[in-house]
Amino acid sequence: MTDATADNIPIHAPTTDRTPFWANIPATQGLIAGILFCIGYVALIRALAPLLPPIAFAPDTGFAHYYWKLTNPTVWSRATAWGGYILHQVSIWGLIYYAQEKGLKYSDKLHPANIIALGVNAIFILLHLLQTHLFYDGTAQDTHIMTSQGSVIILLAMVLVMENQRRGLAMGARAPMMQEAGRALRKYHGYIFAWAIIYTFWYHPMDSNIGHLLGTLYTTLIMVQGSLFFTRMHTNKYWMVVMEVMVLIHGTIVAVVLGSGEGWAQFGFGFMAMLVITQMYGLGLPNWLRWTFWAAYIGGIVVAFQFFRGWDKINEVFRVPVVLYALAFLVAFITWGIVVLGRALSRKPAATN
Repeated sequence: MTDATADNIPIHAPTTDRTPFWANIPATQGLIAGILFCIGYVALIRALAPLLPPIAFAPDTGFAHYYWKLTNPTVWSRATAWGGYILHQVSIWGLIYYAQEKGLKYSDKLHPANIIALGVNAIFILLHLLQTHLFYDGTAQDTHIMTSQGSVIILLAMVLVMENQRRGLAMGARAPMMQEAGRALRKYHGYIFAWAIIYTFWYHPMDSNIGHLLGTLYTTLIMVQGSLFFTRMHTNKYWMVVMEVMVLIHGTIVAVVLGSGEGWAQFGFGFMAMLVITQMYGLGLPNWLRWTFWAAYIGGIVVAFQFFRGWDKINEVFRVPVVLYALAFLVAFITWGIVVLGRALSRKPAATN
């Protein structure tokens, strides 16, 4: 019998691929899985709605009243809502810090931190549904309704500043004074965005009315977007605009269904103004399509206020864009001031003899 080694015939030991399973997952698959999870989660909220305990809500007292909260909160309803929010918030902040400290680069593939972030968000999202069925209340019991709405408005204004250099602020025209602030926000925005969305998510109970379902779908999708940090899907221009435009759909439908028909023009035409004035200019659309959007938008205003709202209420069209653009300049100014102050404090004093 011939000795293989003696005849210089190489013998190869069987090899195994030690590449971990997550190393080659495209970020697009992470996004698709996240979207399917969010849709399934909203469907689960609706399916489990009959199991919610009957709750006697306090009468609606107007603008600043939040209807969906217990009239007699308990220690446990407060502790579980705030405890869930704080643990969720700190966990995601920790992952963002870890990713930045590791110096992750933008990739078409998911980083391990992305998979962990998606998993952490999924766990806390499901825990909030369980917490709602056991104790119902969110953090709305102890905070003003404008803190929830305001956090999302701040997020949208920050996006205007961050995207100013790429798509401009109005019809493709850039605001030069936002350039420095935009760079700073692009580096640190993850912490603020995570706060805005996670805070808003835990503000509300996971109720099954159309307003809550749409709002929950929107906030959970933004959590998916945030979980994809340092991947190219996180900065995909089409997906980012979808996230911005969803507030138009959510706000308009909620105004129609829960607002007795009032406010739909304010939210509908207000957020549509953001699309035609700013957001669509980052998509590389041909001019004819941009003018088509403008014609449809102006035509919609004429029909709505001529036959439904009345021209005396035309100011509804301007409320949302005025607030968002004004807030964008305010955010840019404050951010610029913080950058300048930070540089001044970090500058070493000149040596003296």
